[in-house]
Amino acid sequence: MNSANFLEIANPVRKALFSGKPVVALESAVITHGLPYPHNQQLALHMEETIRLQNAEPATIAVLDGKIRVGLTAPEIERLAKMKHVRKISRRDFGIALARGESGGTTVAGTLFAAHQAGIRVFATGGIGGVHRNAPFDVSADLHELSITPLIVVCAGAKAILDLPATLEVLETFGVPVIGYQSDEFPAFYSRKSGLKVNLVCQNAAEIAQVALAHWGAGVHSAILVANPPPAEKALPADAIENIIHQAVQEAEQLGIRGSAVTPYLLEKVNQLTGGASMQANLALLLNNGRLAAEIARSLSEMSNPAPRV
Repeated sequence: MNSANFLEIANPVRKALFSGKPVVALESAVITHGLPYPHNQQLALHMEETIRLQNAEPATIAVLDGKIRVGLTAPEIERLAKMKHVRKISRRDFGIALARGESGGTTVAGTLFAAHQAGIRVFATGGIGGVHRNAPFDVSADLHELSITPLIVVCAGAKAILDLPATLEVLETFGVPVIGYQSDEFPAFYSRKSGLKVNLVCQNAAEIAQVALAHWGAGVHSAILVANPPPAEKALPADAIENIIHQAVQEAEQLGIRGSAVTPYLLEKVNQLTGGASMQANLALLLNNGRLAAEIARSLSEMSNPAPRV
């Protein structure tokens, strides 16, 4: 049985893809596991509206009732936002969720997989997963998926709770180029700077699209990771947030928190310790990434489907 039997593409997304119009994929784990209701619903709708204002079509991806859904209606987003105790779906989880008729939110890796199946080439997220601090064997599936899936992924770097130097080393090993948008530093999610350098700086969306088309045209099938610093007015000072993350990591180790429970615990703890400032930064960077992703999708569409000469 091939994947088309489980893949349902919403009509607006299907029409945009068929006509060559820009489409931006959006993950849904941030809805099911990232934010409480109704903040999760509000964010999802705001992300979609931000992309539409840039003349691109949003495609929020999730698994609903045993189907991979590419593009959700507002009522479906609300339903997803209200769900409790649903599965977080990475590549390994699709078979389980589809066979059992489950619903769940797709991670970066899961969204990459589904978006590629649908023919989408641009994806906006907050921060990718990576190598965990003090646990170099704990490597997010996001990194492997980036190495085998040809999409442009716009993010604010990797989640700051991770080991950022090690994460960049794995991306290098996997052949994933990291492009800084108007910055030569890899952002640290909440902060604009990490002290770590990117592979290339691009000043606009068209430059990024050109690199992606050349990358794939040469026969390389990995993603292009675009590191977009969070908005300056919402970004947090790197030193202050690093001290808070260090405290949160220590507490997680003392409590014996392991595996997939680590990231949600750390993000919630950091939010508590910053008095909600980290969540505000998270929301701002998500919308910022959505805007840039839509601009890149437009450039990619124009380059791939040039207007006929008169």
